[in-house]
Amino acid sequence: MTSPASGLHPVREPYATHELAVGAGHHLYVEECGNPEGLPALFLHGGPGASCDPTHRGFFDPERYRVVLFDQRGCGRSRPHAALEANTTWDLVEDIERIRAHLGIERWLVFGGSWGSTLALAYAETHPERVRALVLRGIFLCRQAEIRWFYQDGANWVFPDYWQDFLAPIPESERHDLLKAYHRRLTGSDEAARLEAARAWSLWEGRSATLRSNAAIEAHFADPHLALSLARIECHYFVNQAFLEPNQLLANAARLSAIPGVIVQGRYDLICPARSAWELHQAWPGSVLRIVPDAGHSAFEPGTCAALVEATDAFARELAP
Repeated sequence: MTSPASGLHPVREPYATHELAVGAGHHLYVEECGNPEGLPALFLHGGPGASCDPTHRGFFDPERYRVVLFDQRGCGRSRPHAALEANTTWDLVEDIERIRAHLGIERWLVFGGSWGSTLALAYAETHPERVRALVLRGIFLCRQAEIRWFYQDGANWVFPDYWQDFLAPIPESERHDLLKAYHRRLTGSDEAARLEAARAWSLWEGRSATLRSNAAIEAHFADPHLALSLARIECHYFVNQAFLEPNQLLANAARLSAIPGVIVQGRYDLICPARSAWELHQAWPGSVLRIVPDAGHSAFEPGTCAALVEATDAFARELAP
């Protein structure tokens, strides 16, 4: 997103950028922002297959935080674009550790929303000793029911007009399994079909992301470069259950017991409904759940944005040396 949201901290240019080779031909774009001596924090973007935006820096006080942002495999400024090879949840968890070691960071706060919350949980449950705190938004546990809710039967009851556009690239005979039908097109050799499917997939997400229609967010998701990586990588992950065991992230939530955290959840989030945030909160005693009463999925809705900034500001005070 490029349109600023009120309540964010000032957005500054990175003081350092890196291109990090992580194997299998992947090169990650990494940036450091804020105060080089500040509290280390990692920002994990959504998707999978989206990317970081300068506005994301504004969730952190640049005087207090040393913020690390990176574009995950296959998206944004990382290369190769929209690549699916060697692109799994566990590849990304390893990438986070490579970035941490490369930058000489011992422990950090981890911030993630939507898919970023999924990846943050997978990382924190794998390397709890590296995580000082978690700030999570729009919880997505990547369970089959959650994927089906948004891509087969659930959210379409609320957005039937947007759903018609999502169905349009898929013949009637294939609509019983939309995930697989999209996967065939997004990984196929027909470029026109691939681009049509990517745009429809990405727009379905962008149009559903806010409580009120937001033209800037819809335009962001319609961008062809973003749409291709978002649709291809999301579909690749979701047909593979995000490379997780069933209910894995919730089942392993006890590994978060020593990590404080804030969960920010829009009451009317129809991409990642609030049930998952509630269940995570119940399984993670160290968490605080903030349900925003007038918000959907986007981090940039006013109440959600304010709650996220409040959380990072509070941790900057609590975790300061």
